[in-house]
Amino acid sequence: MENQNPSKENNSRKQVNKSQLDSSGKSEPASIGKQDSNTLDIPEKSSQVKSESPVIPKKAVKPPKLEDKPFKEFISNYLIPGLKTSIEDKGTVVNEIKLIEGIRPVVGGNCWMVFCEMSEQRKFWLCFNKDLITSDKTILLAESNSAPSIVESFLIDEKKTTLPLLISRVLQRLNGQKWVGVN
Repeated sequence: MENQNPSKENNSRKQVNKSQLDSSGKSEPASIGKQDSNTLDIPEKSSQVKSESPVIPKKAVKPPKLEDKPFKEFISNYLIPGLKTSIEDKGTVVNEIKLIEGIRPVVGGNCWMVFCEMSEQRKFWLCFNKDLITSDKTILLAESNSAPSIVESFLIDEKKTTLPLLISRVLQRLNGQKWVGVN
């Protein structure tokens, strides 16, 4: 076995690293201090090659959640149609359902209300203290064209208010009155 001198091999690498071959085969001096003695010389890519490289698209921005939409838009475009459909799916006719701003029945105070009149002249008001779906809410119920006789806090223990939660809890409350569904 021959004894190879590693220092001679490193020196030959250094000499190769000091010059580069251009496309015509002529050698060009490499920039001094650019290379480490233990790395190979890799020619830099031209700016044309970089501009032709594929552009990585940014992640698509998720649309805002329904609950993040403005209050009136959320109530008018999502909550009211969802409530109406859900109540009618249970076999109860909805005569009228709308968003109004005014004085809360019985309790007083200005608020936003989802007012609904159903068959047999039953009515409910889902009241929001502010124009935020996360604000304090009350529900008022009135039987057979009379003044509201039931006033209750609504969704007071929930940390997050969502469209499905609002709809399900209104239906649950109406079912408790035996106004919707088969009881």
